[in-house]
Amino acid sequence: MAQTRYNEGDQSIARSRKLRRDSTPAERKLWASLRGASLDGFKFRRQQRLGIYFGDFVCQSARLVIEIDGDTHDGAKAQARDARRTAFLEYEGCRVVRFTNAEVMKNLEGVIAIIRSALASDSPSPSHAAAPRGPLPLPQGERSQ
Repeated sequence: MAQTRYNEGDQSIARSRKLRRDSTPAERKLWASLRGASLDGFKFRRQQRLGIYFGDFVCQSARLVIEIDGDTHDGAKAQARDARRTAFLEYEGCRVVRFTNAEVMKNLEGVIAIIRSALASDSPSPSHAAAPRGPLPLPQGERSQ
């Protein structure tokens, strides 16, 4: 069996299922536009575990995490927690795009346009390059002297 960085008994699968089952109306509305690779062929997952966090919507191929923030994200303490989460995800090589529940409910077309722009962007997370820049170094035995 392949090595994984998650423990089988850590309850992350149960937590993901609960988060999907108890999703907000805004999350359900956005998911209807993202599911089944219906957004320009990009595949998204809901409530995907990313380290110690769960991303609301994650496109692994584009390293894009979409967060939908409700009223619980108001206040200095919650904003500091969100900043730590974003810093961690960016360190892991992901880009994070945040929307409020209200933005999704009132302006879904605008939210989709921003997501499309982020998917089309060639600018990955500042901490990790999505593709190597320049030629790859040759293995030690194949270098010309």
